[in-house]
Amino acid sequence: MYIPAAFKEERPERMVELMRAHPLATLVTLGSEGLAASHLPMLYEPAQDGAGMLHGHLAKGNPQWKDLREGVEALAIFHGPEAYISPSWYVTKQETGRVVPTWNYSVVHVYGALDVYTDAERLRAHLAALTASQEGRFQRPWSVDDAPADFVDGMQRAVVGVSLRIRRMEGKWKMSQNRPAADREAVVAALTAQGDEASLAVAELVRAEMR
Repeated sequence: MYIPAAFKEERPERMVELMRAHPLATLVTLGSEGLAASHLPMLYEPAQDGAGMLHGHLAKGNPQWKDLREGVEALAIFHGPEAYISPSWYVTKQETGRVVPTWNYSVVHVYGALDVYTDAERLRAHLAALTASQEGRFQRPWSVDDAPADFVDGMQRAVVGVSLRIRRMEGKWKMSQNRPAADREAVVAALTAQGDEASLAVAELVRAEMR
């Protein structure tokens, strides 16, 4: 990933925070017919002896897991908050007019070897953990055990587990760091005025980069 110095994020804890807040990843692999990509939630697991693991699952009917080029790493892409940035917001527009539109976004790329498994006990533990990670915010969280056992067993047989052993992570926070202070403040004000969830999230990230 191309990352200009102003946008480079190297703090592991911040990248992990994004992955946990936005767990739906794009998993990219190389197979015999070229690149393949699937969209799936992936859970981050820290490790004592390395950068950790990502855990997810794919449908058995998805050919991606059956066709992995040996020795080639997989890539998981996590997208954080993003928003269009209008040049009309910049103070610089009134001063020189030398401005263009852009897009602010935060993203994490995770690289590593991919392991595919069908072990029932391991897969059930993953599905329970994934469910708990999302249901925990609800007043009455749903559990895998709430569904009939035979139904869950049938659904589980229809998927395979995937685990990515992390070798390296790249973070990119493109949040107007290359603009003058007055332009960055104007971006925060405009995004805040828009008021939607995505705009407010990006406004907070731009503000954080100004501290």
